[in-house]
Amino acid sequence: MKNKKRKSLWEAYLTREIGIEFKACLYFFAILFYYCVYRIACGVFDANIFHMAEMILCCYIICYIQVYLFGNFDEAEKLKGREILGLGVCTALYTAVSFIGKWFDGKTGVYIGFAAYVLLLYLCVFLIYKTKRKIDDKKLNDDLKLFQAEHKK
Repeated sequence: MKNKKRKSLWEAYLTREIGIEFKACLYFFAILFYYCVYRIACGVFDANIFHMAEMILCCYIICYIQVYLFGNFDEAEKLKGREILGLGVCTALYTAVSFIGKWFDGKTGVYIGFAAYVLLLYLCVFLIYKTKRKIDDKKLNDDLKLFQAEHKK
């Protein structure tokens, strides 16, 4: 029994870590996209490797905060108090790190746009996960009906 419990704890931990890894990569890509669009708009066609390192490190840290402190709000059923607080705090953290790291050269409007972009990103990911759950639920219900029909015979 103890071994099964240890295995299920390990599986739960591993599942959560894989989710964090996936999220960090997803958010890094989205943030890097915004950064690259900004750089191209400024006529610069290369990216600062230090900025990119800060971005990926920031994504990992904030994803851990998002999952462990704010209940994985982008995968929540509904956006309520704790989830909305997490959404705001994590957006503020991304924006603060971008400001401190000077990713957007101190241009206030670009930082405000970045904060809005991160909020939109979180909302899109929330809707994607919500839609995926509905699709998965429908498929599971269809599979259950098929299973029940086959075993009624």
